[in-house]
Amino acid sequence: MVGHEESRELVRAVARNALGFEDLRPGQGEAAAAVVAGRDVLAVMPTGAGKSAIYQIAGVVIHGVTVVVSPLIALQRDQVASIGGRLGGAAQVNSSMSESRRRETFEDLNDGEVEFIFVAPEQLANEETLEQITDAGPSLVVVDEAHCISSWGHDFRPEYLRLGEVLEALGHPQVLALTATAAPPVRREIIEQLGMRDPVEVVRGFFRPNIHLAVDTSADADRARDALLALVTSLQGTGIVYVATRRQAEELADELIAGGRDAAAYHAGLAARRRDEVHERFLDEEPVIVVATVAFGMGIDVAHVRFVIHADPPESLDAYYQELGRAGRDGEPARAVLFRSLADAGGRRFFGGTAELPDGVLEQLASAVQSALEPLPTDILAEILAVPRARLTVALDLLQKVGAVEVDGEGAVRSVEGGPTPAEAAKAAAEVHDVYRTAERTRGEMMLQYMATESCRWRTILGYFGQPAEENCQRCDNCDKGVASVGHQPFALDARVSHELWGEGQVIDHDGDTVTVLFDEGGYRTLSVELVTEGELLRPA
Repeated sequence: MVGHEESRELVRAVARNALGFEDLRPGQGEAAAAVVAGRDVLAVMPTGAGKSAIYQIAGVVIHGVTVVVSPLIALQRDQVASIGGRLGGAAQVNSSMSESRRRETFEDLNDGEVEFIFVAPEQLANEETLEQITDAGPSLVVVDEAHCISSWGHDFRPEYLRLGEVLEALGHPQVLALTATAAPPVRREIIEQLGMRDPVEVVRGFFRPNIHLAVDTSADADRARDALLALVTSLQGTGIVYVATRRQAEELADELIAGGRDAAAYHAGLAARRRDEVHERFLDEEPVIVVATVAFGMGIDVAHVRFVIHADPPESLDAYYQELGRAGRDGEPARAVLFRSLADAGGRRFFGGTAELPDGVLEQLASAVQSALEPLPTDILAEILAVPRARLTVALDLLQKVGAVEVDGEGAVRSVEGGPTPAEAAKAAAEVHDVYRTAERTRGEMMLQYMATESCRWRTILGYFGQPAEENCQRCDNCDKGVASVGHQPFALDARVSHELWGEGQVIDHDGDTVTVLFDEGGYRTLSVELVTEGELLRPA
């Protein structure tokens, strides 16, 4: 383990000599230096801010294999190609590989020819893969897209929940968690689920001053569509138009082409060859408009996108920020415009990331585990209870949280000695689940608030992500119109406050005569300043 200043010097030297970086971006050096100094680190930085450089630098300095857990095979392939033979070499293990290629990769790993090994989270449930990686003695585990582990997150993936047990099976090496979007509740759960030890949190770069934000409100869906077509037709350069359905993508692309623009639809229903063609056109410097469902753009680092337009509201500000952030990565002016119809006030339905659980499944699961004579593998439990693996994983996670069951490194489930009865465990776990669902609902309400606000839009987004800003951005439609204002506020931004119903929370935004608080268990709440002060409902914590 090295000291603070020494780690910073090492990071700068590796960045310069191994990666060819003269300077590091905000947050990169701080996060990499903390890892080199022996700390667990959670780095929250926007897409395009260079999060991969953090683990590349740290992996070169720290002796031992670096395991990178990443959910997208294409993204793994890009990273392996980027590293190439530099930095000690890189390889990936995924379900599309032949058995002979897997064996070769593991041989290279065991022979010390690979410094970075990329795996998808579900691969770590493979006994052979986990055994081979354990034998390699990894010194650092990187969890990319770490928000996927959080039930509060916008892209929750149950296969991420087992990573805590995987880390224990690996001897709990250092952990570096990376994400482009994580509001405070998501950050807390990432740390808890991964068992991170006194982590350094690096949250940087959420304000993108080159991106101008706007919301276009129409009386009905037809007028909203006409306004969107008029705007997109007038814009120059490459852009993305996000829509909710495949049919919308096809129809809107055709209308743009009829209006004289070079446009193409992109969605999962297209043939793979056609998707590849559209992808290649998007990467090219020649301007094109891609009309797509929201999966498009994930993992694609294109600098020259001049606009990102949403035909419908995303399900949360987390998702919206990640999608709009695909614009203007070259630092040049870009636009993000969201269209909404007052006739459909909610826009696209706000999909909850927290899975619904069948009635009685928590108690049935707790009872099955408690009555078993030996630990039960999760596939056996899924068969016994006749529930999908994804829902079973969520239920197990909830029962773990309340101390009823534990899952070992092999994925077998056992009852905790002296733990609650199945009925008690089910009741407590259901209460935890209700907290998640409350947070999920209030996150959807924050998306609606963003669309309706007359406050500075960037300030609203920054507050949501736990980086409250005192000043207006002057880079949104509300600031342009001069309507963004802050009334008298007795509660300081970032202050801890307490409410008699929702408990403690953090002030994240002021909007005229309202204050928005992120409560630890009550989610996001927007309150009237007059009512909470007169009734003394909100007080300093």
